[in-house]
Amino acid sequence: MENKKILVLDFGSTYNQDIVRKVRNLGVYSELIDYDTKASDLALDKDILGLILTGSPRSVNDKDAFSMDPEIFNMGIPVLGICYGMQLMAHQLGGKVEKMNFAEEGLVELTADSDQNLYTNNERVFMHHGDHVTVLPDGFTNYAYTDKTVNALMINKEKNLFGTQFHPEKDESDVLDNFVNKICGGQNTWTMENYVEMQTKLIQDQIQGDQVILALSGGVDSAVVAALLHHAIGDQLVCIFVDHGLMRKYEPEQVVEVFGNHFKINLIKVDAQDRFLGKLAGVDDPEQKRKIIGNEFIEVFNDETKKLEEAKWLAQGTIYSDVIESGTSKTGKLVKSHHNVGGLPEDMKFKLVEPVRSLFKDEVRELGLVLGLPEHIVHRQPFPGPGLGIRVLGDITREKVRIVQDSDYILRDEMKIAGLERKVWQYFTVLTGLKSVGVKNNERTYDYTLAIRGVNSVDGMSAEWARIPYEVLDTVSKRILKEVEGINRIVYDITSKPPATIEWE
Repeated sequence: MENKKILVLDFGSTYNQDIVRKVRNLGVYSELIDYDTKASDLALDKDILGLILTGSPRSVNDKDAFSMDPEIFNMGIPVLGICYGMQLMAHQLGGKVEKMNFAEEGLVELTADSDQNLYTNNERVFMHHGDHVTVLPDGFTNYAYTDKTVNALMINKEKNLFGTQFHPEKDESDVLDNFVNKICGGQNTWTMENYVEMQTKLIQDQIQGDQVILALSGGVDSAVVAALLHHAIGDQLVCIFVDHGLMRKYEPEQVVEVFGNHFKINLIKVDAQDRFLGKLAGVDDPEQKRKIIGNEFIEVFNDETKKLEEAKWLAQGTIYSDVIESGTSKTGKLVKSHHNVGGLPEDMKFKLVEPVRSLFKDEVRELGLVLGLPEHIVHRQPFPGPGLGIRVLGDITREKVRIVQDSDYILRDEMKIAGLERKVWQYFTVLTGLKSVGVKNNERTYDYTLAIRGVNSVDGMSAEWARIPYEVLDTVSKRILKEVEGINRIVYDITSKPPATIEWE
């Protein structure tokens, strides 16, 4: 199956993922590549429809400016330069770029000539720049301007080269749609159904008749990987589900029901609750708890894999944002490190298969629905690797875990009843470890204080505290105080990230 694509040369823009995501949403596959990729290498790929050059935190006039192979402009395929990408195009083709007296920021009015096919809907555009093109290269014509920017849209019609000083990935203009579908000839070939077909063949060619092991946590990424691999190779897949006793209420049962009973996947469930809770007994330092849980998971998983002597592959749920945020590109822009399956021991000699490595989180969810996973799995909230171990502040006991499980279940139940289940990005309860005086049944109590946390976010890098309606919080509070033993006071966390983190530990 053909996989027509738009490639994005990454110069380190804050918005690089937005470009890729927007192109994919327009029905054409897209991915980031290093800014210094050679034209001769690109010429080997006959499926490239066009190229986009991203913005950058640098100036083209800096000594350490990111550059590119100028032969790309002679390849005969459409190229769109955005902000720094436009400036670099002008700079390398003989134009001139200079620093502005005042930077241009935010949504601004753009006046455009109608004798061009890139910007056609008269929406305001998003500017974010301090340099501008003052002299156009030969063969280019300027077709738009703003109050501060004389050359806002330059085009060389003969060579199909385009440059926008504004960021169409951050505004409502139709620039990317026109570039992808009208100029490059995109044909809406990027669908999850097509992805399943393509990946099934790739997985079968890669795995052949070998056995594959997957650590199935019940989270979205590993769940979708399990469904996709099972679709592609059936009983060659073995899933290992480690129940460490720190999952949300009824989740272990759901994992067994969905993957073992419904999908009939070869599922090994390891009851390791005693093992984990024993190692965690008396430990109250959050980092130490994280290390114990992570290391113990590796040990349990390692013990189980040793029993599977025929296994040659290890599957992981690495997704595209993990790859980008881990700073794999030559811009060296590290956001955060990702270690899927927790840094497995070097003596685990498996080959790696990562079938959703090219997908963003929303695409992974869409893929899960296409593969037949139930809604409650596909749209499950983000859940920390250490589980409820970091939602019990201080030392962990079975009783404390029970309190968090029961209270969290009530919160999720009432959010669903209120129609807020999918409208708030993440919500959960935290056992604070603080005790206070209260009254129940006309008797004095001295029980725990429970915190409720609700946040809205896109990617978890930053988050706003969620404005859950008072009447919903009131109902949740009354139910928890009535149904969960050990709680006599409930507080709501109204701190955003930053300065707080989403989790309390």
